[in-house]
Amino acid sequence: MTKAIHTENAPAAIGPYSQAIEAGDFIYVSGQIPIDPSTSEVVEGIENQTHQVLKNLQAILSEANTDFSQVVKFTIYLQSMEEFATINEIYGSYLSEPYPARATVEVSRLPKDVLVEMDVVVYKK
Repeated sequence: MTKAIHTENAPAAIGPYSQAIEAGDFIYVSGQIPIDPSTSEVVEGIENQTHQVLKNLQAILSEANTDFSQVVKFTIYLQSMEEFATINEIYGSYLSEPYPARATVEVSRLPKDVLVEMDVVVYKK
């Protein structure tokens, strides 16, 4: 049995997909880009974009009655690995040990030409 998760506190999907899907004990959160849900605009700069992506993820997780402490896997997509240290520092400020598994990849282009996108998998204890 699956259940779609949606909140107005994160950007609406820009295509035919759900913000997140709960499937059994897992929640799969779709890739979030740095759109401010109050303005529907992309925020500027790598620091602001990283914070906005993480805030969007937090809003979806909150709607699902969970938080970053239950994330088991992060995937981070970067337009440039040159931003890795900046993103890593900000990312780390939102988490505590034990840290989730993670993959970080450089991609040639992201939706709306943003600099960063992230998705997560949650295991609800």
